[in-house]
Amino acid sequence: MIGKRIGKRYEIIRVIGDGGMSRVYLAHDIILDRDVAIKVLHYDFANEEELKKRFQREAQSATSLTHPHIVNIYDVGQEDEHHYLVMEYITGSTLKEYIHTHGAMSSEHAVSIMKQLVAAISHAHHNGIVHRDIKPQNVLMNGKDDVKITDFGIAMALDSTVHTKTNSVIGTVHYLSPEQARGGMATKRSDIYSLGIVFYELLTGHLPFSAETAVAIALKHLQEEIPSVREQILDIPQSVENVILKATAKDANYRYATTDEMYEDLLTVLSPNRLNEEKFVLPFDDDRTVAIPAVKDVPVFENVEHTVELAPPTMEASTVPNKKKKKWPFVVAGSVMLIGILAVILVMMFQPKEIIVPKVVGIEEIAATEMLQKEGFVIDERFEETSDEYLAGQVTKTIPEAGKKRKEGDSIKVFVSTGKDKMKLNDYRGRNFEATERFLQGYGFKPIESVEVYADEPKGTIIDQQPEADQLVIPEETNLIFTVSKGKELQSLEDLRGMSAKQLEEYADSTGFIIHIVSEEDSEKVAKGHVISQKPSKGTKMEKGGRVDVVVSKGAPPKPIKLLVKMVTIPYEVVEEEQPEEETEPELDTELDLEEETNTELEREPQKIQIYIQDRNHTMNDPYEEFEITEDTTRKITIELEEGARGGYKIFRDQMVIEEDKFEYKELD
Repeated sequence: MIGKRIGKRYEIIRVIGDGGMSRVYLAHDIILDRDVAIKVLHYDFANEEELKKRFQREAQSATSLTHPHIVNIYDVGQEDEHHYLVMEYITGSTLKEYIHTHGAMSSEHAVSIMKQLVAAISHAHHNGIVHRDIKPQNVLMNGKDDVKITDFGIAMALDSTVHTKTNSVIGTVHYLSPEQARGGMATKRSDIYSLGIVFYELLTGHLPFSAETAVAIALKHLQEEIPSVREQILDIPQSVENVILKATAKDANYRYATTDEMYEDLLTVLSPNRLNEEKFVLPFDDDRTVAIPAVKDVPVFENVEHTVELAPPTMEASTVPNKKKKKWPFVVAGSVMLIGILAVILVMMFQPKEIIVPKVVGIEEIAATEMLQKEGFVIDERFEETSDEYLAGQVTKTIPEAGKKRKEGDSIKVFVSTGKDKMKLNDYRGRNFEATERFLQGYGFKPIESVEVYADEPKGTIIDQQPEADQLVIPEETNLIFTVSKGKELQSLEDLRGMSAKQLEEYADSTGFIIHIVSEEDSEKVAKGHVISQKPSKGTKMEKGGRVDVVVSKGAPPKPIKLLVKMVTIPYEVVEEEQPEEETEPELDTELDLEEETNTELEREPQKIQIYIQDRNHTMNDPYEEFEITEDTTRKITIELEEGARGGYKIFRDQMVIEEDKFEYKELD
């Protein structure tokens, strides 16, 4: 699928991960211009209904979650027979790879990582989703101290009506909770158990349980207590170990009730007052649970279908006559017998049968993996090696070899061909093409192709290559293409006279010349802002980046100006209102009449004045000045006229012209 575009927007770049069910590609979203990771269901499995349902379940589970420590899901779709999931692309490694590289973490670093993981799983739980496969391989490192959990492919909605089949185990056995190992339903507390195992691995750099078979590891989760991290690393505080002990209690009822509770504990786990707290121990309850010790020295059964006969325990005759028989010895005997039967049944259930390793050499890895897993084997490790005999992606060998007998659940190491021996291409840019060509021909490359282009580098210099540097290639199967410089391209300089500033900018962009304005001059022939002259002259051959000096016009020189300053008096128009006739009274006070006249003058209505001017700076379209008057007012009007121009003014009072005048340049003194 490399180079293909799916969903009309995602361009596949390269493979960045592979699994039994799907393959993960780095792709580029051409619409949003960002890199994304795309998980594509394998074509061989495209018709497997159960796998498609699981793939769709991952999309539904993950898209419902939005959290800073959960990988974002952007899109889901189908292209032809391919089902795909578009996710956030994280450039870092997995947490498992980080542990392999750096080893055990400090308590502070491990607690910081755990708080992020627990917060993310808590968010999933609050949304009704149990992850069921928490492990460092499903945690991506987005920097040393920032993690994001992914792969909700086997997550289960808590309200789902689909239940796990009896005795079917879902999850990775090294992180599997006891209830899952028994084939029971995974719960929120199952995720808490897995988080505890991850915490143990962060602090110690290794897993708590290991064995030759997956079944043996599952039994250890059922029977053995988690090893003490403090016995391995003395400076780990007891409070930190207590988080692991509580999270990994065999009985789910004694674990943290919720991930919220576990997160709250992690917030204070490194507080000075908690560092030396007492070791966490399970409470003892006589009426609740009786711990069954690990079964040892149990006979090995070739087939779990065989019936095992257990001899009933014998009781010695009583030597004390005439005493009332006690019931408790029979209860104890029955309990012992029941425990023995349960232990044998448990061993029989988990006793693996012997199977023969199938021949998968020469088969594609995906099909070979499916065949081995179908037979009952677990793919332990995957190795890559070069091979002249087998094509890339085909299995070259297995350990154990085909035909060997092994127990069901045993691990298989698979070796996969990467094709013929490859060489790493160096960066040949900046080198001479002819010398480089002679050197590479000794490695058996196909005839090397050169593409010559104009460039700033000297003639014959390699400026680009395909494939790019650091690529692993098979010389005899590789078409090597070098882009080689022909030297700088010479162009003929055009006539720039009369060009505007925008035209100069466009010409500079298209040619690569540098246009430099050296001066500006008055010109009656060339419009303002346009080129008057240039140096070098038209037709000169120049390299890209060459400089061209131009002189630009400032336009025609200014014309003579005359100035008119005039003082105008704007009268206030008094409006006399008709007074109603009133009966005269015989005696009137003269002072009262004067006061009324004074008040009438003070209550004059303002009149709006607008002055318009036409000269070299103003037009009659917009008022030169606006104001209001309540009495006669004097204003100064200044008019500037260029030689040959006309001008004038108008004065409006309440939108009525009360004064206007016009002038010509020659009329002004």
